[in-house]
Amino acid sequence: MADLEQLKLKYGSVLNAINQSGVRLAHVHIQDDKLYIEGACGSEAIKNKIWDQAKLVDPSYSDLTLNLSVDPSLAPQQKTYTVAAGDSLSKIAKQFYGNANEYMKIFEANKDKLTDPNAIKVGQQLVIPN
Repeated sequence: MADLEQLKLKYGSVLNAINQSGVRLAHVHIQDDKLYIEGACGSEAIKNKIWDQAKLVDPSYSDLTLNLSVDPSLAPQQKTYTVAAGDSLSKIAKQFYGNANEYMKIFEANKDKLTDPNAIKVGQQLVIPN
């Protein structure tokens, strides 16, 4: 008989990814001697990220049933940011992601407004992707 607490411990990183990704859990229990996790997430990308984490823990996931559906209403809302004097994409990336090197995420999300990551203007509204 599978032990719920042991399996939760084994798949702890998967459960952490689920919590950090805003997944709405419906069930976490033992079913057919496997850890059964059911829930809904905001996007296919989030679902894939959680599956990737499960495969890192156990590529065969022989003791896991992961049943995730996609519910767009759960998708994280994009943030916007108004460029202030002295800002750079690196500085903004450091503020939102904790890493200045992530500035290209912001640049890519704003290619409709920006042609050069080094040329932002005070007052511009930028989308900050999740």
